[in-house]
Amino acid sequence: MRKRKKKTSYIPLLVFASVFGGGSFLVYNYIENKTYSINLILEAIPVTFNSHGIDVSHHQNTIDWEMFKDNADSLIKFVYCKATEGTHFVDPQWKLNRSRLTHFNITHGAYHFFNPELNPLKQANHFLTYYKHKQNDLPPVLDAETKGTSNIELIESMKLWLTHVEYITGKRPVIYTSYYFYNTKFKNAFNGYKFWIANYSNTPNRLKHKDIIHWQYSDSGNIPGIKGNVDLNFSKVKF
Repeated sequence: MRKRKKKTSYIPLLVFASVFGGGSFLVYNYIENKTYSINLILEAIPVTFNSHGIDVSHHQNTIDWEMFKDNADSLIKFVYCKATEGTHFVDPQWKLNRSRLTHFNITHGAYHFFNPELNPLKQANHFLTYYKHKQNDLPPVLDAETKGTSNIELIESMKLWLTHVEYITGKRPVIYTSYYFYNTKFKNAFNGYKFWIANYSNTPNRLKHKDIIHWQYSDSGNIPGIKGNVDLNFSKVKF
């Protein structure tokens, strides 16, 4: 908890968390010298799922992970951060996000945005250059949401990335994709892999398949410490 410059202290207040899956917080903004309220409202966790999580990238700009830790960590149980994309791009916030999440002991992992037009092994090595696996990390994630020349070429290219990253890290990666891609391209193509599905319609029944481990259910969450909208997820993992 930050030390306050004023004598009056404001303790974050968490209410309704067990009923509505959210909380209301009083936060002291010592830059503006005032107190304001932050509302954290999360959807109730559906049957077969167990935890809330978020994923972030440079689109969220610089995140105040201390504020997140003080106000949202009791509800948000895991965080995924974008690390790399293609063979050259490194997320400008990755290094800072990684450092602060580690410092505050927040459960987290990294993902790579896959470009099917580029060499998959070069992409894997690019990811591994900037993502250094730690024992308590969540499994790496391959973000596959771009069409390839053909489904067969896309799947084979992804498998090369997945196999190499698993060999180096010792953890089998998770595949992030849309429900459409999962249902039409990937569902029967990756035996033994788990999926993280983006699906913004309120249809949890379609996500009961044993291969689906995370569900990104919204891209418009509001979380303490993060400016603007952020992706919200359910997980079948109980953290």
